[in-house]
Amino acid sequence: MKRIFIVGGNGKVARYLAPRLTKQGDHPVSLYRHFDQEPELKALGAEPVYGDLAKLSPESLSQLMAGCDAIVFSAGAGGKGGTENTKAIDGEGLEKSVEAAKLAGISRFILVSAFPEAGRGRQLSDTFEYYMEVKKAADVYLVASGLDWVIVRPGTLTDGAATTLINTGLAISYGNVSRDNVAATLAYILAHDQINHVILELTDGDKPIEQALAPFQR
Repeated sequence: MKRIFIVGGNGKVARYLAPRLTKQGDHPVSLYRHFDQEPELKALGAEPVYGDLAKLSPESLSQLMAGCDAIVFSAGAGGKGGTENTKAIDGEGLEKSVEAAKLAGISRFILVSAFPEAGRGRQLSDTFEYYMEVKKAADVYLVASGLDWVIVRPGTLTDGAATTLINTGLAISYGNVSRDNVAATLAYILAHDQINHVILELTDGDKPIEQALAPFQR
């Protein structure tokens, strides 16, 4: 059994991920920042751990991560709070999580990032462009960290039911992907340490997850 620390444990993807991890015999540890979220996270099978990512230091965050085997970073400002909140969560939050993982002696780090073509073809705000800049900088920071990393870049997220049929690769055509399919993909990656040091674009597709990810198990 692996203990998986989820940064952004109350997020939509994380809420799908926790029960999937429990089902495969792992133990999700979900970081949350509002006390009323705790009962729901417990009901999903997660061990809730209180902490505000924007306020935690790498040292204090590493203490919360202690004893875990891998990190999933799925936190995101979601466009709320403007550029400052995006910087604090998607940018600095990722950086301090990486440093905390190092302090805690955890090498396995999975980042939920953003598809490069996200939002293209629409009128985009300056805030969105800043968000994309921060997400790319976070990818660069993780790749340079020396950790055992995987970066997953989902397409447009939907709340559709999981099909566990996906399309993934180093570069694929843009499309939609259900949050539950993202969670199922993350759970599979966490169960297969051979998948590492790779950036995977992800959409709904027609291949079972194990078949789609087979080329990346090395």
